[in-house]
Amino acid sequence: MAKEPRETTRAMGKRPGKFGRASREPAPEPLNIVHGALPSREVILRFIADHPQKASKRELAKAFGLKGDNRVELKHLLQELEQEGMLQKTRKSLIRPGALPPVTVLDITTRDKDGELIGRPAEWPEDQGVAPAVAIRQQSPAGRQGKGKSPVAGLGDRILAKIFPAVDRGGPAYTARIIKVIDKRRGASMGVFKDAPGGAGRLLPIERRGEEMVIDPEYKGDAKDGDLVEVEIARLGRFGLARAKVLSVIGSVASEKAISMIAIHAHGIPHVFPPAAVAEADDAKPATMSHREDWRDLPLITIDPADAKDHDDAVYAEDDPSEDNAGGVIVTVAIADVSWYVRPNSPLDREALKRGNSVYFPDRVVPMLPERISNDLCSLKEGVDRPALSVRMVFSKDGRKIGHTFHRIMMKSAAKLSYQQAQAAIDGKPDDKTGPMLEPILKPLWHAYATMKRGRDRRQPLELDMPERKILLKPDGTVDRVFVPPRLDAHKLIEEMMIQANVCAAETLEKKRQPLIYRIHDTPTLAKQEVLREFLATLGISLAKGGNMRANSFNGILAKADNTPHQTMVNEMVLRSQSQAIYSPENIGHFGLNLMKYAHFTSPIRRYADLIVHRALVGSLGFGEGGITPDEEATLDDISAEISTFERRAMAAERETVDRLIAHHLAGRIGQEFEGRVSGVTKSGLFIMLPDYGADGFIPISTLGTDYFIYDEAHQALSGEKTGLGYRLGDDVTVRLAEAIPLAGALRFEMLSEGRKMPTAVRSFHKAGRRDASRARKKIGTRPPRGRR
Repeated sequence: MAKEPRETTRAMGKRPGKFGRASREPAPEPLNIVHGALPSREVILRFIADHPQKASKRELAKAFGLKGDNRVELKHLLQELEQEGMLQKTRKSLIRPGALPPVTVLDITTRDKDGELIGRPAEWPEDQGVAPAVAIRQQSPAGRQGKGKSPVAGLGDRILAKIFPAVDRGGPAYTARIIKVIDKRRGASMGVFKDAPGGAGRLLPIERRGEEMVIDPEYKGDAKDGDLVEVEIARLGRFGLARAKVLSVIGSVASEKAISMIAIHAHGIPHVFPPAAVAEADDAKPATMSHREDWRDLPLITIDPADAKDHDDAVYAEDDPSEDNAGGVIVTVAIADVSWYVRPNSPLDREALKRGNSVYFPDRVVPMLPERISNDLCSLKEGVDRPALSVRMVFSKDGRKIGHTFHRIMMKSAAKLSYQQAQAAIDGKPDDKTGPMLEPILKPLWHAYATMKRGRDRRQPLELDMPERKILLKPDGTVDRVFVPPRLDAHKLIEEMMIQANVCAAETLEKKRQPLIYRIHDTPTLAKQEVLREFLATLGISLAKGGNMRANSFNGILAKADNTPHQTMVNEMVLRSQSQAIYSPENIGHFGLNLMKYAHFTSPIRRYADLIVHRALVGSLGFGEGGITPDEEATLDDISAEISTFERRAMAAERETVDRLIAHHLAGRIGQEFEGRVSGVTKSGLFIMLPDYGADGFIPISTLGTDYFIYDEAHQALSGEKTGLGYRLGDDVTVRLAEAIPLAGALRFEMLSEGRKMPTAVRSFHKAGRRDASRARKKIGTRPPRGRR
């Protein structure tokens, strides 16, 4: 397993709607378009704002009637607007920066004064400020029965919605039409129970915007002081706090179980399987040999983390006996056949889509599928017959893939090994299990990897050096230690074989003209490239300009910074410049891997995207039951948007749980000194990372000293105006822990290290900026506020 304030309501624009009521779908004022003539920058920006569903290059050219040279001019004009930050690319179209894409996952958070629902995007970049409000348009429940009517949603629901820009600007910037309701949320809240006089209690919210509640003695159940509890509102009064009833006691807030439950609750991650899904999983029978080849004699093996409970991939390699491919190898990858058990639109399938992926916490896994499926019937257990989809790949001696074939098989894993176990055998320390398979199985695998690596080296994917930390817990659920596990060749071997299997899946489905979900990774935006370019220039490293950036361009930068004091911060800045990888039925390639065709195929137990790809292969290759349906093909856009959002949700929940764990672990060490590194520089202060813990904390700029500190984005630095001393991204510093808030996962530090002398370029930049600011203030008659900014 390897594995992102209350709103003021407005008077809505009223015009007759389809259902005899006011429609909120806007009617933009017509643009003055001269058909066949290249439009101005202003007209293009206005058109994209008013017609987000027609904002691709192709649609723009069609809308303006552009042909020949005018289409080329349009392409250059759009690139200029993107470089200037006026536009940004999404997976299918162009949008204004900070704008919502045409199809978005929304959480319905509140109502306006007229009782209409208001939502906000489920995922929103922190650096773009407050997420925009969206007015939800839906017909009355009485009108639900007609064909094509939108579903009806309520407060607290998560929905997939079609987004429209608002015509008038007195309220939410967007309106939305519901495509589907993803998740109906219960009216439950979570918080910490605190004893109160008279046997009653108080609920302290775990969310920043949550409200305190009173819990009467008869409603507190078994809750004790300091327990994390789930409650529902018992009654609301006109005055005073709401009354709540305890539904369940999660456990002491000091335990790790409670900490992961906070993330599950805060992000709305489904963690209890509905009875219908559990019943379907329990009733499932082992797969038959229908439409399957018998590969049970092929010694496929699984290589996974030592603590893995499910095994969804197995590998085998051998020399190619063909005389036409002397020195070549054949690599076989077998993946658990989840599509046999999880059929489209079944209870299991609906719940899997609702989850999107498994979520991994230090103490638990919230699986995409019930254990009967993920840990039993679809786990490639040693010595047990299991159904699988397999791809047999042929590579030349220089690592080029020269062919592949897919097969639906029945297999029997010859061995279950850990990464460390397999690596030890190759390194000359086999145990009783790996000894007999060293020559016939393990050495051919490593030889095949060495061959495949020649192709990888020639391809030059992005090679970032960002160590991944792992948390080990004590039996009581608290942190034992944080460490960086070594990255072994065994890890790289499995990773490269899985990547190539994913490529084969995309290539085969494209050849069959079968719709699928790609894993895409866009090139860095021109705006991010420019920020990185300015930063690298301060280190004497150049980054070429132009839109045709390739992964190896960044590898050259990383190589120049290797073994220098700037290595860590250059790696971090290159990482920040990258786009977010997402799922999409439209292919733009995978920039980071430097691949043109890529789809997730190798983990259908824990990723819904892989399950869709399996179904597409089964259907297009005539492999029998469990293929993709026409209804699924028609909704791949919606599915892609949902699972991309759920992936970011899982990443955020996992990250926040680790932050809370570390904050809890360090809460008893207030006042102690730590060695850290500046991991982020903002106008408000410095983010400090503790390498030994993998935790980030913050130092407010107001606590750095008596000097006036100025932020320089190009140099990623804060430096004192008078002294010229400051701090820069990547600086090693000594800090004191001033505060730890476990429930929020927050740490606050005090700086103990004196700032270092900033480069002359930084100080000159600051002086020029202060002079310009002073002149501007004199011109408009303003003064800077008191204190530091």
